[in-house]
Amino acid sequence: MTKHKMKSDAMRATLRVTKALADLQRVRILMMLQPGELCVCQIVEVLALAPSTVSKHLSILSSAALVEMRKEGRWAYYRLPAGTNGAHIRPLMKWLGNTLKNDGTIEQDAGKLKHVVSCEPGNLCRRQRKRD
Repeated sequence: MTKHKMKSDAMRATLRVTKALADLQRVRILMMLQPGELCVCQIVEVLALAPSTVSKHLSILSSAALVEMRKEGRWAYYRLPAGTNGAHIRPLMKWLGNTLKNDGTIEQDAGKLKHVVSCEPGNLCRRQRKRD
């Protein structure tokens, strides 16, 4: 691989990350994932957005390698990358945490999330389908 090609790959990866961070909803999702893994329906519930909109945001975060997904039956769970996969995101999350520690939106999301994680994901999904 040429030196120019490596720089080009690094530049593309950097642009994917900065584009992913250039949206309020995606930053909110990253902050929600700090304590641990969440089901898509839990993220939908906190953000109060359409599931398709949340899925698009998660897809952008995933393509930037800022989140990882796993499937369990019909449920999709997202988390921040761990281990060596997460080495690049740890300084970023530390910066976001320090910068947004007193942000009202992030504080509200954390409060909603406490309630949402106490609900069974299946019940949340059924309730969300009824709203659509």
